[in-house]
Amino acid sequence: MKKQRLELEGVLRKSWYRLRLSVRCPSRVPTWDAIVLTAASPEQAALYEWQLKRAVRLGRISDSTVTLAVPDPDGHRIGSGAATLNAILALANHYNASQVADNCSDGSYILSHERSENEVSTSMVSLIRKKHILLLHAGGDSKRVPWANPMGKVFLPLPYLADDDPDGPVPLLFDHILAIASCARQAYNNEGGLFIMTGDVVPCFDASAMVLPEDTSFIITVPITLDIASNHGVVVASKTGNTDEICSVSPVANLLQKPNVEELTRQHAVLDDGRTLLDTGIIGVRGKAWEDLAMLSCMSQPIISQLVKTKKEMSLYEDLVAAWVPSRHGWLRSRPFGEQLVRSLGKQTMYSYCAYDLLFLHFGTSSEVLDHLSSRLVGRRHLCSIPGTTMSDIAASAIIVSSKISAGVSIGEDSLVYDSSVSDGIQIGSLCIVVGVNIPEKKFLLPDRHCLWEVPLIGGIGLGCSQRVIVYCGLHDNPKNPLSTSKDATFCGKPWEKVLHDLGIHENDLWSSQEKCLWNAKLFPVLPYSEMLSLANWLMGLETYENNQKFHSLWKMARRLSLEELHRSIDFPQMCLISSNHQADLAAAIGEASLSFGLLGRNLSQLCQEVLQMKDSGEKICKHFLSLQSQNSKIVPRSRAFQVQADLLRACGNHVEASEIQHQVWASVADETASAVRYGFKEHVLESWNCKGGNGKKNNKKVKVELPVRVDFVGGWSDTPPWSLERGGCVLNMAISLENCLPIGTVIETAETGTGGGGGGIFMTDDASNELHIEKEKLSSISPPFHNKDPFRLVKSALLVTGVVHDSNIMGMGLRVKTWAHIPRGSGLGTSSILAAAVVKGLLRLIDGDESNENVARLVLLLEQIMGTGGGWQDQIGGLYPGIKLTTSFPGTPLRLQVLPLLPSPTLVTELQERLLLVFTGQVRLAHQVLQKVVTRYLQRDNLLISSIKRLAELAKSGREALMNCNIDEVGEIMMETWRLHQELDPHCSNQFVDALFGFAHTYCCGYKLVGAGGGGFALLLAKNVQTARQLRHALELEQNRKLFNVKVYNWSLS
Repeated sequence: MKKQRLELEGVLRKSWYRLRLSVRCPSRVPTWDAIVLTAASPEQAALYEWQLKRAVRLGRISDSTVTLAVPDPDGHRIGSGAATLNAILALANHYNASQVADNCSDGSYILSHERSENEVSTSMVSLIRKKHILLLHAGGDSKRVPWANPMGKVFLPLPYLADDDPDGPVPLLFDHILAIASCARQAYNNEGGLFIMTGDVVPCFDASAMVLPEDTSFIITVPITLDIASNHGVVVASKTGNTDEICSVSPVANLLQKPNVEELTRQHAVLDDGRTLLDTGIIGVRGKAWEDLAMLSCMSQPIISQLVKTKKEMSLYEDLVAAWVPSRHGWLRSRPFGEQLVRSLGKQTMYSYCAYDLLFLHFGTSSEVLDHLSSRLVGRRHLCSIPGTTMSDIAASAIIVSSKISAGVSIGEDSLVYDSSVSDGIQIGSLCIVVGVNIPEKKFLLPDRHCLWEVPLIGGIGLGCSQRVIVYCGLHDNPKNPLSTSKDATFCGKPWEKVLHDLGIHENDLWSSQEKCLWNAKLFPVLPYSEMLSLANWLMGLETYENNQKFHSLWKMARRLSLEELHRSIDFPQMCLISSNHQADLAAAIGEASLSFGLLGRNLSQLCQEVLQMKDSGEKICKHFLSLQSQNSKIVPRSRAFQVQADLLRACGNHVEASEIQHQVWASVADETASAVRYGFKEHVLESWNCKGGNGKKNNKKVKVELPVRVDFVGGWSDTPPWSLERGGCVLNMAISLENCLPIGTVIETAETGTGGGGGGIFMTDDASNELHIEKEKLSSISPPFHNKDPFRLVKSALLVTGVVHDSNIMGMGLRVKTWAHIPRGSGLGTSSILAAAVVKGLLRLIDGDESNENVARLVLLLEQIMGTGGGWQDQIGGLYPGIKLTTSFPGTPLRLQVLPLLPSPTLVTELQERLLLVFTGQVRLAHQVLQKVVTRYLQRDNLLISSIKRLAELAKSGREALMNCNIDEVGEIMMETWRLHQELDPHCSNQFVDALFGFAHTYCCGYKLVGAGGGGFALLLAKNVQTARQLRHALELEQNRKLFNVKVYNWSLS
């Protein structure tokens, strides 16, 4: 079970990572061109459109993706197969209308009545044949999960991984489906196609690993036991096909519906291990098969109209899919439009893609929902307001999401409370589900294993009474079970016979039709709220016998709704508005508490975006936040306080002032870094200060410092201020020489008058032939801020932080500083910081100052703030300390660094040097551009970023253990996760060239990443073994000759 949970967590994390990357950087990670949801009615479709727009706003769907919710025509059920055709037709019409709008201005569009039906259909197919479309079947009544019926089962709360982003929205079932589907998009490459999923299943598997036959349809299957198969669809796969450890791909030989063991055996559906293949309901169509389906859909209006007229349905899983399975053609031809389906689709074949490790999370019943919510992956408190433990009785296992809970409330174990406000005096039992209720102060008891929900009604329902209705049932009630034939027909967990007897209700009071079940029972009265609550307890059997007549009379006289009628009576726009305002209210309360009582630990930028969804009062609340901002504790770092101010100003629409405040953010980060490097150092950085040996007569002196570059395995970003000043960091890196030399260095020498010093002052040169002479009379010009194109701002900053610029003796004699870095610009190997370390170390040696590595490393941290580039400590540590080391920083004043060197065996060093390829990509990158984005997100308290950097620091420690144990393969796994996390921090740390390079190297490698902050520079490629390392090097050299990858592999050695 633990292994299954870890697999589920791993799949979901990888899928969410890909989803976020595809939305933030679709040029690198392609996303769906269109996402289409089917709906049961136009009203439900309007609700789905609202949810789709919300998903775009929250970054779940790219704003370049077309989103549509398509209802069955006029609310008439036409079946999932016809709904598929109808959805594709609606999307084609959408693209066609967009093209009309684009072409109308130049008159190039031909009116449809001037073209034949076939011409119109062919034209529409040409618009969508290259599109990548995700189709999600989300219509239906959700009878087995009735409390999710108003919102649509696909949008029920599923707070897996919610703790990763505590200030973000509650994850929904829909969001997790989108995450899995984002990986499936990769399997289509540039070939257009359709991917169909269902709205009540999360199929947890690595869909990005799918390799599918071209020009076919395919169905995802998973091995299951025969007892489960007897209640589901089964796919019989041909014995021919391709099989590996992850999956098998085979032609579909037959399709079975709820087969017994005898039929499974007769149809050769039993696998060698005694299991069979479950039809997961996930279907894909590619290439020519997709073109055939698109053409059929674009000509399907007569089919759909006839189905509506005859009140018949066409199933996706029985009718439409059967057209791709030759053995089903005979049966299909006897079905409505079966001949046309075979003729249109039968030329192509369907394949079974069996994913062995697929976890099939089905949300078919209320009890299944609670079962899945028992996982440790669930965030049990998310965007909620709850009282202290001495003021309420809320079980630790209860899930409270997007809800307000007052004092004096009791909530039992494993219950779910979502999108609700629960007032004093309410008792909710264990294993209960409460959704969308706003219960005022009143004594009310919801017994164990019950569901309670509330919906607004269309005007006119219950005229003169409340415009909302309270609905309830037992957790295990099946609304579809008929009274006449099912022993399991229950209401609130009790058999109907007992309910009717105890309450004195006659069947005629509930049903007017012959089919009698909970779904069509007129149970739920529309009355003033307090009376509805009282009747709810009565119908649940909680009132005394003495009150029976009073409640029976009130109930019988009231207008009542059944679950069936309820769906047609919901005021969907009002329900959206209520939910949106409720969540905005919660965000406002959390934001105000953070500003009034806390230390600004919440992501106020994110909370304000939710608050602003209240059209009338959202901006007013944000302005109120701005007035509270000045009340914060002095313990909050100024950089964080300024960032909050900038975020609140943007929320209030004041972008100009926000930009001005943002400059103060960066100044504060520099000040805080300076303070952490040395007590009082910041105040004296531009003045003369005494170094050891800093006074007295100086003799001519020459100093040369050469340093290696650094390669980082993992932990980068945790070394960067302000993170490292507040939380500490941990980095695993190593110092290396390139092509048998130390590539970074400086020569610093004093010079008497007339020997090149030019009568005192400073003469600077670099390896780019830049020269600068500053006379001693003009030394005061060396002061920040420096221009970012000044080639000597690094040397100038070094002169400031070491105090040498203020040494009159040295400046009187004259000083020559020569620097070089024999590596490509933008390498990612820490060149700038290591060169700064070399210059600082040389200057300190010149004046007999403290040139210890720790002191130099801290001074370089300050130097980079003066330069305006920012940066952390790992680069200079990597170059100053030899070999492989794990470095940890401890926040405080001063900042403390602990360098723990590894003592690798000769065998480990040899294997590393043989398997680890250092490749220059030729892509130039500038770290400070990435740095500013990441630091801003940290100062905003972006929780996803914070959890990513925490994980990087943890992985640094794991990497050290792996290296000490000579487990280089594990180092590769750590590098892969590190690279994913770096892309979470900033999706632009890679590009299409780098993605292609890593895609090319993937089969050879167990790990790869760009060094440093990414964006270009050098790449680390860790081969699976020595032989594949040689093969990869040779392959890259061949590709370089072909000009496909113009990269260079550098020889390196541990320094």
